[in-house]
Amino acid sequence: MKTRCAWCGDDPLYLTYHDEEWGVPVRDDKTLFEFLILEGAQAGLAWITILRKREGYRTLFDGFNAEKIARYSDKKLEKLLLDPRIIRNRLKVFGARKNARAFLDIQQERGSFSDYIWDFVDGQPLQNSWKSLSQVPATTPVSDALSKDMKKRGFTFVGSTILYAHMQATGMVNDHSVDCFRHRECKDLA
Repeated sequence: MKTRCAWCGDDPLYLTYHDEEWGVPVRDDKTLFEFLILEGAQAGLAWITILRKREGYRTLFDGFNAEKIARYSDKKLEKLLLDPRIIRNRLKVFGARKNARAFLDIQQERGSFSDYIWDFVDGQPLQNSWKSLSQVPATTPVSDALSKDMKKRGFTFVGSTILYAHMQATGMVNDHSVDCFRHRECKDLA
């Protein structure tokens, strides 16, 4: 039996996410945008709730195509609010359009969102060596700085806690516990 991070429990969806995605360095803009939208939707909720609705988000948000989402009309967003396949929170749904526009602005300015966000960790995943879940912080000075900069650029639902979760999910930081079989695997991906 494999030892995993304590947070993932035994839900098959969580196990797959933990074993295949969480902590893997992501440099693809589309995937980074997907996680940005999903992490914002998760605010105040359990991540498993978002994982269960992920396919709904992919379908309803045009495969997380930022160009399309940036052009969504208010009418389109109002329609999305009626669909139970996503979190039907008005601020979060309308925030997806706002974030898509800010995301595209960064791509225009920097060439890619990946270059922008990975600059906050000097292009390399931060490697932690936590022995227990209680040691893992909710925020760090890096997530604080990233949050401040993204808010200044017009993003919403990008508080430091949300962005630290984004950093963990996209492998900007390796927060697998040292006894987890994925800690070494993700470290070797850096």
